[in-house]
Order: sequence, then C-alpha cells, then structure tokens
Amino acid sequence: MFKDFPLPNHPQAPKAAEAAHCAGEQGKYWEMHDLIFANQTSMELPALKQHAAALKLETTKFDQCVDSSKHALGIAEDMRVGEQMGVGSTPTFYVNGRPVIGAQPFEYFKTVIDEELARLK
Repeated sequence: MFKDFPLPNHPQAPKAAEAAHCAGEQGKYWEMHDLIFANQTSMELPALKQHAAALKLETTKFDQCVDSSKHALGIAEDMRVGEQMGVGSTPTFYVNGRPVIGAQPFEYFKTVIDEELARLK
C-alpha cells in the first residue's frame, strides 16, 4: 500500500501529491507520480498541469480536480498516520511492521523479508 508523505521542506509537494491523485482519477496515477519525481525542480501548479497535458489527460477535469484541492484531506490523513508511525523521511517502507528507511538496495530488502518470514515460522 502506498501512502503520501509530502515532506515539509518541499513546499510544492502537497499539491504534487494531489496532482498524482487527480491523474489517478483518469487511470494515470503512477505515470504522473513518475513525471513528478523525474522533474522535482518544477512542481509548481503550472508545471503539474503541463504534465497532465503531456499524459494526455482530460485537462479540464484534471484542472478542476487539482484547483479544488479535492484530495488534500486524504493526503493530510496519510501524513497524520505516517507521523504516528514515526515516519520522518521518504521513502519509508514497512515490512511486517518493521521500518526500512531510505532507498535501500534489493539485498537489504531481501534480508529484512527473509528475517521476517523466519520470525513468523
């Protein structure tokens, strides 16, 4: 399960998260997500709307969604839950409740998963 956790040191991150959800309404969540991450220096609203056009989204519908902040409350709820769980940076993953913080290599994830599977036996 993916949860939003726009970091406070990135002022445009909350609106970028909203843009991904608005794109998701048209079946393009991950495509928008990937565009945002590939273009982290331009996450202002006009750039997000350009991404929507590049993805061939119905731009009127996307603009209405993102301009209305329709998904802001859900993103705020994800933030609240993340803070309760002790998330302080991204990415943060949980494997059977065990935090894995940062962009770790595959081998690290494999070790954590194997340890958790062994613990469950």
